Amino acid sequence: MERTLKGETALFLAVQAGNMTHVQALLDLDFDPNVHANNDETPLYAAVKQGSRSILRLLLTKGAEVDKPCRHHQWTALHEAAKLGRTERTSYGFTPLAVAAQYGKADVMELLLRKGADVQAQATDGASALYEAANYGDPACTSLLLQYGADVNLPKHTGHLPIHRSAFRGHLLVLEMLLPLTKRKVVYRSGISPLHSAAADGHSQCVKLLLSHGYSVNYPLAEHVAQNYDDQRRSALYFAVSNGDLNTAHLLLEAGAKTNLDPVNVLLVAVRHGNHAMVQLLLEHGADANCYVLVNTTRFPSAIQYALRDQVLMRILLNGGYQAEACFTCSHNDPQADLTAKEDCCLPGWSSSVICDTEFCELLTLSWTKYLAGTVVQVLLDYVDYVPICTKLQTVLEQQKEWPDIQKILGINNMCIHSQARSKSTPPGPLIFFSTALLLVELGLKRTD
Repeated sequence: MERTLKGETALFLAVQAGNMTHVQALLDLDFDPNVHANNDETPLYAAVKQGSRSILRLLLTKGAEVDKPCRHHQWTALHEAAKLGRTERTSYGFTPLAVAAQYGKADVMELLLRKGADVQAQATDGASALYEAANYGDPACTSLLLQYGADVNLPKHTGHLPIHRSAFRGHLLVLEMLLPLTKRKVVYRSGISPLHSAAADGHSQCVKLLLSHGYSVNYPLAEHVAQNYDDQRRSALYFAVSNGDLNTAHLLLEAGAKTNLDPVNVLLVAVRHGNHAMVQLLLEHGADANCYVLVNTTRFPSAIQYALRDQVLMRILLNGGYQAEACFTCSHNDPQADLTAKEDCCLPGWSSSVICDTEFCELLTLSWTKYLAGTVVQVLLDYVDYVPICTKLQTVLEQQKEWPDIQKILGINNMCIHSQARSKSTPPGPLIFFSTALLLVELGLKRTD
């Protein structure tokens, strides 16, 4: 690349001359907009001094770095714009003050503010300089804007406030500055709590801080915000569970987060992810192992169908109160069985007219699941006193290697039919499993799990 004795490139000279046509042509030839002259000035720096808004915009779109410093005195194009009092906006409506905030340039911001820059100016999308500072996370920039009267309650067009952005990005120090100044009614008017923002990106320290300042752990996303998500999620807990974020989920649950506020129960989300620790955590904090999906088509509680290939997960659910008996109730044994939807499978305010006619035996006898039937039934039998096996399911079980053991277990449990019934409030499983195992040992039978 040819240069003058001063180290100036053809692009630099074209910018200095304000020749837009030549600048465009040279950039199209892949001239680097960040090559500096001997005095360390870049084409962007020259454009700021020259004052051509169109050339500035063109250089920025071609990758010119606004914060590229001169090597000797660390002066950038941003500094020069501030010194000259430039107020031109970018194509997105950002003022020089907002751009300086985006790059964390507190010294540039101070120059601009001293020259009267509008601290409340908003970009095309409604973002203020304070919003950009909250996004970058520099406490010095945030503090400076607040000193000059930046409005912490000025929302973007989406309703998001600086507090939302700092929580989402995990900028704890900035969040601490914004919390006492942000009006709660303005936050809730946005339809989203900063708790949602912090949980969405897994910033547990921000979650903890917000909870300590009294933000409601169960505040739901407004409908217009929830519609941005395919699952129509509502709670901050849902974000943590769907992210597999145990730390944040634990904080929220300890603060009283409810597990049934979302159209898709958070327990079902954790089960679908195969997250053993999360499922256990939710069950320990009151999640209902017998919950249903919103539009439910099964006679049995929904969770088990997502755990058929995972015996450990099945046992976590069963130890957590999952009703194993529901898996053995079907119309093949009881033609008069009620096939209507369960009343408790719907959220408050929702209704369901879905016929719950898919039975567990039908699920286990599908061509792509029947190979699991023996293992699944064997696990379930540890959590029931005695159940009849319907003819449809038995036909498949007879082809499984577990069938001989299942027959023996059913025979032993049959002898125990008249034993004292377990209380429904007692989690099923361990006692039955232990007593069955003892009987098997006494009879010399080998049990495989």
